[in-house]
Amino acid sequence: MKQQVLKALANPPRIFYVPYYLAVLNFIVQFIVFIIIYASALVFFKFQIEPLLFLISVIVVHMLLAVYSRTDPQIGQIILARFQLLKRKIPRRLAA
Repeated sequence: MKQQVLKALANPPRIFYVPYYLAVLNFIVQFIVFIIIYASALVFFKFQIEPLLFLISVIVVHMLLAVYSRTDPQIGQIILARFQLLKRKIPRRLAA
């Protein structure tokens, strides 16, 4: 029983080798950037940007996160804990 608990804590859930929270955060940020740039290009510059370029950037950033998370597998949980502390408005000196 102890081995299963330790394994669950040591190996966070992953999506294609990236911790779950980092993968979702990556997708959300890339999607928001895509919408902003695509809409501004249509409104201000009157041309369309190729959406496949953003798909390539999502894949490249995901691969970089996979390489980085191999050295620090708990990075997704650390970032999630920081977001929860910011939601609760806990001062930075207590969140260190």
